[in-house]
Amino acid sequence: MLRNRYNTGRKKRGIGKFLLVLLALIVIGCGFVAWKLFTPYGPQETAQAAMETANKVTVSEQENWIDFVPDKPTGKSVLFYPGGLVKPESYAPLAHELAAAGHHTIIAKMPVNLAVLKPNLADEILAAYPDEQFVMGGHSLGGSMAARYVASHPDALQGIFFLASYPDEKGSVKSLGIPALSILGTKDEVVNATKYQSGRMYLPEDTVYYTIEGGNHAQFGDYGHQKGDGEPEVSGEEQLNQTVKTVLGWLSTIK
Repeated sequence: MLRNRYNTGRKKRGIGKFLLVLLALIVIGCGFVAWKLFTPYGPQETAQAAMETANKVTVSEQENWIDFVPDKPTGKSVLFYPGGLVKPESYAPLAHELAAAGHHTIIAKMPVNLAVLKPNLADEILAAYPDEQFVMGGHSLGGSMAARYVASHPDALQGIFFLASYPDEKGSVKSLGIPALSILGTKDEVVNATKYQSGRMYLPEDTVYYTIEGGNHAQFGDYGHQKGDGEPEVSGEEQLNQTVKTVLGWLSTIK
């Protein structure tokens, strides 16, 4: 009888240890999956260089944004929301070039690099620069969240632009009376083509559309290859140049 009780107790302890090990493996597995899912894309060499003050542009980091201030500001200021799971520094080349052309440019820093978690961060940024007139834009998820902000603050912005992005119903800017710009690469395989096309119904009829032949999704920033993206047929430098030229041309039309 005592031997049976001993064996039963040993079996229970063995089952308990097995369950603890199994639970630990599940926790480790879930942690690994979460790490893989939420590990952001980070700035590459060009982006890191663009984070330095140079070319009459002063770069500084605030708690919730990165500032690119031209020595002689002219024209509208630019507020930019990064793409999902992309570190804001990855868009430094774009911001630096816009600032070098005279446009004070700000890249928002989002919680866990997801604009969907703090879409109203623009409130804080706009309040910090009350004397400036801003246009707003974003890449991928950032563009969609920017549209939602603009839609709910119709008098706060002077225009909106999308890089590999589109508005949804909640971010409809169709009737706001502000100019809009949409830029897309032909090798972009990350953006949802169906939703991109349907998103046009939420844009003004006079929206400016520009296509970068051979451009892909990731090269609107400088953070390396993005999973699922198409192989670009133009260099990152060429895609940046076309993007900057197009945005600047669009900005020049906003009075």
